[in-house]
Amino acid sequence: MISCRGELDLERNALDNLAEGREFIDINGQSKHVLGYLQEFLFTPERSRSPVRVFSGGERARLLLAKLFSKPANILVLDEPTNDLDVETLELLEEQLAEFKGTVIVISHDREFLDNVVTETIFLDGSGNVQEHVGGYTDWRRQGGRFPAEVSGSRPDKQDKRDRTESVEKKDAPVAQTVAQSAKQKPVKLSYKLKLELEQLPGQIEALEQEVADLREAVAAPNFYSGLPDEVSATLEQLSETESRLESVIERWMELEEQANQ
Repeated sequence: MISCRGELDLERNALDNLAEGREFIDINGQSKHVLGYLQEFLFTPERSRSPVRVFSGGERARLLLAKLFSKPANILVLDEPTNDLDVETLELLEEQLAEFKGTVIVISHDREFLDNVVTETIFLDGSGNVQEHVGGYTDWRRQGGRFPAEVSGSRPDKQDKRDRTESVEKKDAPVAQTVAQSAKQKPVKLSYKLKLELEQLPGQIEALEQEVADLREAVAAPNFYSGLPDEVSATLEQLSETESRLESVIERWMELEEQANQ
């Protein structure tokens, strides 16, 4: 859970909850406009001025994250931080933790989240011993990590049991059926057109990343929201559209790259 859940005043808007009337706040030694900072947490200027009582659970969680990362700290202790978070907010949390300059201590049952954010896993085996492993949960398992119940054989891990079941089923499968399945799964090679598209995508990604970086820099400028409302709205809309295009191009590149490597 995020420890500052009770810090939100439901009758005040996001701006006042975060900055208490200030126009600029200090983030990691850098002065940022409050609206620009909230934009990083997916709040539009209009939504930032709405009372928190009308926010969804995901929006309140994002506002709490904005408050959390606006405070000077070199150590964060997070106890089950992914509970009750929607996918959008979870991805935002992972991005913020990846950029955090200090140490983060996380207690979580979300194995995918741990794989995405941690660089070292500390395992308490229940008998007073502490084991340290480089990487996340999957790395710990790969290095031979097992829960006490697995070691004693009293309760196998569900994933391991499923893996063993699948292995037995494949082992006992008729040869003809296995060959037929392999023929169906034979990868399709990329056509010349798709290969050409794949070669061009990295350049497109680089150009879009630069465009997004330039737009974000413009939005983060101290006087950005002092400009003409139409120009501010147009820039924010352009940033949103460019980020969406970048995401689509990256997804397409990953799709073609996966096909090419099969």
